[in-house]
Amino acid sequence: MRPAARAPTGVMVNASRGFRAGFPVAAPADNASLGGKRAARKATMTTIGVARAKALAKLLRGDLAAAGITVTHSLALELVAHQHGARDWNVLAGSKDAGPRPAWPDIAPGVPVLRVMSVEAALRFYVGHLGFTVDWRHQFEPGTPWYVQVSRSGAVLHLSEHHGDGSPHGVVWFPVADVYALHDELLSRPGAAQRPGVDADAPGGPTMQLIDPYGNVLRFAQREQT
Repeated sequence: MRPAARAPTGVMVNASRGFRAGFPVAAPADNASLGGKRAARKATMTTIGVARAKALAKLLRGDLAAAGITVTHSLALELVAHQHGARDWNVLAGSKDAGPRPAWPDIAPGVPVLRVMSVEAALRFYVGHLGFTVDWRHQFEPGTPWYVQVSRSGAVLHLSEHHGDGSPHGVVWFPVADVYALHDELLSRPGAAQRPGVDADAPGGPTMQLIDPYGNVLRFAQREQT
């Protein structure tokens, strides 16, 4: 009677082949000792950097391929993690001993791009009424759409005549230190096109809302002190 086939529990590597990765050979653990092995593995995880671990996985794949054994990159990473005492690759890569993480680049505050049909008409509102300043303007050649940057204090906006740069009726939220002082300033301008009020119960704090000539909504909110 043919004995029942036994499912493989791992990849056996012959140490006599002299693999460059230099991994020790160990027989697969049986189920009875699995819990104890996991506990011991956590306590004895070897310090190794992520870059070094990936390099070892690459070497291991190459050596196994030379021996006629094909493994995926992810499996090679798991094998490296196990050989260094980690439960899996995620544990090894996320450990505090995995080496310094890369310094991710900083991201500066975003700049809203508002679609306008005429920059000149928009500037009469943003500069003449709201007190913004034109920082620069760009046009590829005469007769092509304008693209303009305006700013006031820390607020920066891009106004674009280009088709596809957003659409009218956008919304921009501006935090301000004193919305009531800004309200008084705007109402004091002669011939003010809009005379907005202040919604003292707005969700983001007392808020004044204005709408530019192309339907873009500007909300100036005084954040409540906590």
